[in-house]
Amino acid sequence: MTTLSNTTRRALLQKGAALAFARTATPVAASLAAMANAAAQSATDYKALVCIFLYGANDHYNTVVPYDLANYNAYYAIRKGTTLTGPYEGIALTRASLAATALAAPLSGGRQMALNPQMTGMKTLFDAGRAGIVMNVGPLIVPTTRTQYDNKSVPLPPKLFSHNDQQAYWQSSFQTEGSASGWGGRAADLMLSGNSASALTCISVNGNALYLSGQQAISYQMSTTGATTVNAIKAKSLFGSSACAAALQTLMTQSGTHLLANAHTQITQRALNTYDSVANAIGASASTALSNLFPTSGTNTLSAQLKMVARLIEKQAALGVRRQVFMVGMGGFDLHDFLPNQHPALLQKLSDASLEFDNAMRYLGTSSQVSSFTASDFGRTLSSNGDGSDHGWGSHHFVMGGAVQGGQYFGLAPEIGITHNAQVGSGRLLPSTSTDQMGAELARWFGVSTTDMPAVLPNAKNFDLNKLGLFKA
Repeated sequence: MTTLSNTTRRALLQKGAALAFARTATPVAASLAAMANAAAQSATDYKALVCIFLYGANDHYNTVVPYDLANYNAYYAIRKGTTLTGPYEGIALTRASLAATALAAPLSGGRQMALNPQMTGMKTLFDAGRAGIVMNVGPLIVPTTRTQYDNKSVPLPPKLFSHNDQQAYWQSSFQTEGSASGWGGRAADLMLSGNSASALTCISVNGNALYLSGQQAISYQMSTTGATTVNAIKAKSLFGSSACAAALQTLMTQSGTHLLANAHTQITQRALNTYDSVANAIGASASTALSNLFPTSGTNTLSAQLKMVARLIEKQAALGVRRQVFMVGMGGFDLHDFLPNQHPALLQKLSDASLEFDNAMRYLGTSSQVSSFTASDFGRTLSSNGDGSDHGWGSHHFVMGGAVQGGQYFGLAPEIGITHNAQVGSGRLLPSTSTDQMGAELARWFGVSTTDMPAVLPNAKNFDLNKLGLFKA
C-alpha cells in the first residue's frame, strides 16, 4: 500500500468531507477550497463572536412589545383573552406591566417599544448603549415583497416554518437540515492562521453546533464545567491500574497503515492535547472574582455556559488565540401552549445571563473585543392559538457588546396587525432585514473582508450590507 504523507491525508479527508457540501453549493465550496490553499487572513488583536441560540422559536412579540398607545392597542386587541396569568390577559401583556421596561429610545412616527417585564437586565444594557435591537430579521435569499411571496416569483428559503430546517438555515445561511458548514465556521476558516491553537477557534458550550463548522475550522465541544476527555486517561487509572490506562492511551493514539485509522488517531491525539491545553489554562474552576459576576449560573444554564465562555476569553492569550467564535443556547421556546406560564422565566434567564456576561467582559477589559447576538429558529404569529403562538418567520433580535452602537433599533419596525403586507398570515412577519445582512456586519467586525463575504454568507451579494450600522466606527 502506498504511504500517504500527513499533508496528503489531511487534504484528502477535507476534500472528501466537503463533497456533500459541494453538491448543493458548488460556488461556495470552490471559494472555500481556494481559501484553504491561500494565506488566511491574520489578526494581531483579539475578537470573539458569541451566538446565543434560542431553540424552539422565541416569541418576539412578547419580547420586544409595542408600547405607544396606538400600536399597543393593536397588539392587545389581537392577543387578548379571558384567562388571567400574572400580567397576561390571554397572551397579551398588560400595558401597565410594561412601564418599568419601556425603552426611551423612539422609533419613527412616535412609536415606542418595551421589553418583557422580566428583561430588566437587557433594559440596563440597552439604556447604557451596550445592546441594540435588530427589528424583523429572518432568512431571505433575495429582498422579497408580499406580492412576490404570494406569487412565488422570487426564490424563497426552503422549508419555512420547520424548526430543524430553519435552525440550520440561520446557522448555515444558505441551506437547511443536512448542511455541512455554518457561517461562523466559514468566518473562522479565514482566521485560523492567527491562532496557534486552531482547535480552540470554534467552541460550543451547548453540544453539536452547525454554526461553528467550517471546512478547516472544527467545532470543539465543552461542558459548563470544562473540557471533556477520556476519564481513564485523565485519572491515569483504568480498572484501578495505571498500566491499563497507559495501554488504552497507546491504543487510541498509535499510528498505523490504514488511512481512516490514522485519521482517527490524529483526531484522538488532537482531542487529548486540546484537553490538556484548556485544563492547564483555565484550571478546575473560575476565579472567585469571575464567579461572583455570574450569580445565577447555579440555576441558569445559559449563565453557566456564558461563564465558561468568559473563562476561556480570560485565558485567550495563554491559549494562543486571537479570533474565536462561540456558541451557547437554551431551549424551551416552542410555546404553542403555556406561553404566559413559561416564556417569562426563559426571557429572565436570557436577560440575566446577558447582563452577567457583559459585566464579566467589562471586568476582563475585553468588552469592545467581544460581541454577542441572539438567534432563533424563527419568530411567532401575532395571533393566539389559545395560550400560545404558532410558527412564524421574521423576528427581533439583540446584539450586545462594547463595540455595538447600542441604545437603538436597527432595521425597520413592522406594522402591528394580521392583514398588512409586511406579514404573510396571522402576523407572521415577512423579514425586512435578512440574516445575511445581520451576519455580514457581525462578520465584518470580526475581520472578514468584503471580498470574502460571499463565501462566508452566500446570499450576501443580493443585499445592501451597509444599512444596519450595528457597530461603532
